[in-house]
Amino acid sequence: MPKMKTHRGAAKRFKATGSGKLQRQHAMRSHLLEKKPSKRTRRLAGEVEISDGDRNRVKRLLGRR
Repeated sequence: MPKMKTHRGAAKRFKATGSGKLQRQHAMRSHLLEKKPSKRTRRLAGEVEISDGDRNRVKRLLGRR
């Protein structure tokens, strides 16, 4: 059976930590920031861990087991 290819769109959106946890960026932080409060944009900064319900699907897209 051939190797499973990595989903390139997913590879650009998710990254794994050293311990194997998957992280993602917050939504709503890419544009139209002028009208959003600074408090909100600060809260949306940084990365968060992927929820349990999405973990298996993302792992499969990234070619991990």
